[in-house]
Amino acid sequence: MSTLTEPVETASGYKAGRTLPLRVELVRQLKRRRTLVMGGILAALPFVLLIAFAIGGEPDAGGDRVTLMDTATASGANFAAVNLFVSAGFLLVVPVALFCGDTIASEASWSSLRYLLAAPVPRARLLWSKLVVGLGLSLAAMVLLPVMALAVGTAAYGWGSLEIPTGGSLAPGTAAQRLVVVVAFIFVSQLVTAGLAFWLSTKTDAPLGAVGGAVGLTIVGNVLDAVTALGDWRHFLPAHWQFAWADAIQPNPEWSGMIQGTAVSITYALVLFALAFRGFARKDVVS
Repeated sequence: MSTLTEPVETASGYKAGRTLPLRVELVRQLKRRRTLVMGGILAALPFVLLIAFAIGGEPDAGGDRVTLMDTATASGANFAAVNLFVSAGFLLVVPVALFCGDTIASEASWSSLRYLLAAPVPRARLLWSKLVVGLGLSLAAMVLLPVMALAVGTAAYGWGSLEIPTGGSLAPGTAAQRLVVVVAFIFVSQLVTAGLAFWLSTKTDAPLGAVGGAVGLTIVGNVLDAVTALGDWRHFLPAHWQFAWADAIQPNPEWSGMIQGTAVSITYALVLFALAFRGFARKDVVS
């Protein structure tokens, strides 16, 4: 007769680390309609801006101060930088919230979550696979936009130096390297949104609730950053540093703002990811 102290036997050849491979999860997510739609929207944005400039004419400073937008048609590099500028505040938030928030919650809404865990896929392994794929797709979205913008901008305005609004320019090779740094920083700054979406995804069976909640809280952070009465407390808000990447596209780049923003974002993200793993490990899964 067996006793409670006897070890639980597992099937021959079963290894927890081989359950739900990243490749399988990635293929599943790439085939989903929301992934294709989001990719299409990001790929279409450069064409939308190109048409806008063609209809409305070249941007005009309209005053003594020249902004990055005013240099949009100077070269392909400038056009790519402008696309990042207009999308970093909100548009790039959406795919991050979507790919990280529509993870566990979507499985719960389809009533397939309990069957995945019964396969058996360990809970930590399930979360890890979902998180890695979600972050990977988020990064791909952020790479897709500037690459498309650079290609479209180069075809329309030529391959040239990145003209800096404050004066001077960056050689094409240097500009490309700086744009890689910019994309990397934007991705890191969006880890807070990813953490919020992923944590909320483990708390609800409604994918739209997790995605919308993450986007909503990100917007709240932007609003709070606009409240100057908060003073130095705004430095603890991830939104305060979201455009610190502008310091990287200067003749003499300044890294202090990006370093502080990176530290704040990673700190928040690690806490949120830890809460997601800890809470899901103790959750009663009935969906």
